[in-house]
Amino acid sequence: MPWQDNNGNGNGPTRGPWGQPPRNGGGGQGGGEPPDLEELLQASRQKLKRAFPNGGGGGGGKRFEMNARNFGLGAVGILILWGLSGFYTVDAGKLGVVTTFGKYTDVTPAGLQWHVPAPVQAARVVDVEKIQQLPIPTIQRRGNQQESLMLTGDKNIVDVAMVVNYKIKSDLGDGAALPGVAQYLFNIDNPQQALQAIGEAAIREVVGRNSLDFVQTTGRTQIQEETQILIQSALDQYGAGIEVTEVNLEKTEPPTAEVNEAFLDVEAADQDKQRAIDTARAYANKVVPEARGEAQRILEDSRGYAARVTAESRGQAERFTSILEEYQKAPEVTRQRMYLETVETVLGDMNKIIIEDDAGSGVVPYLPLNELNRNAQGGGQ
Repeated sequence: MPWQDNNGNGNGPTRGPWGQPPRNGGGGQGGGEPPDLEELLQASRQKLKRAFPNGGGGGGGKRFEMNARNFGLGAVGILILWGLSGFYTVDAGKLGVVTTFGKYTDVTPAGLQWHVPAPVQAARVVDVEKIQQLPIPTIQRRGNQQESLMLTGDKNIVDVAMVVNYKIKSDLGDGAALPGVAQYLFNIDNPQQALQAIGEAAIREVVGRNSLDFVQTTGRTQIQEETQILIQSALDQYGAGIEVTEVNLEKTEPPTAEVNEAFLDVEAADQDKQRAIDTARAYANKVVPEARGEAQRILEDSRGYAARVTAESRGQAERFTSILEEYQKAPEVTRQRMYLETVETVLGDMNKIIIEDDAGSGVVPYLPLNELNRNAQGGGQ
């Protein structure tokens, strides 16, 4: 709108854009001047009065004035609110990471903390105790079947899947290196993707060093431990700030159902073999001690018999030696005594009656020898 045509119809005196005529009072023929600065300030003052009416709701209230004191109080209030916005709380099991203009500054423990408010500093609270799970390796879909095929050390193919349990490191750092939580936030753009790639490479390396039978049967625990060590070593080299707590093998199966059935049969045969070995060991543990005890008993009996026979032999030898000495002293007497002792030993337990030739030849044939024998035994008693 031109200065000279404020009323829009060309009739009457021309007015400026603020409703005031030019100072020279001229018409609308192009000779007007810009409005005076004092008039502009006056118009602005009137607008401020309309924007800030009298205080207290009555005509006797105090007017609000834009002076230095009121401006300072307002600035102090805004500064206090800005400072209070820097307080934040870190819960238990979490750490706060403070950055200054986007650069790492400090790690704060659990509790009420404060940082210089935005836009100078910012704080991010991270959970460092939560155990997270990540399936590895990447699943390759082939139709309706999910496979993760790997090559073993004996040139066989096995379908392996595992789950990595991990958490963010909770160390606060030693001043020289970034703490684990800061490494997790700033060193790697996508920590989970890095863990996925490292875990898949690690499990393929470990499986590639072992045979298929070892991977499927007795080596699962060892493979899990070796894989965890490789993953943690690579993450530490990259400064990922991730701590691997456990690696669990979910499956170690052949690539096809037919091969899987064959391996199941082999595994069943191995179990039968182990069961037979355990049974044989149990039987051996029972029989061998008994046999050893019996052998020891026989050995002790043999030793006792040998000691007894040796003692008897030595006694017989000493007896013979003593008889020999007596015989050398009195041969006839010794010979007669030996004869009588021998006859007594031979005939002592026999049920016989001996009749000497000097008793006569008229012995009654029907002599009651049994009664005589009985009487002799009774008399002896």
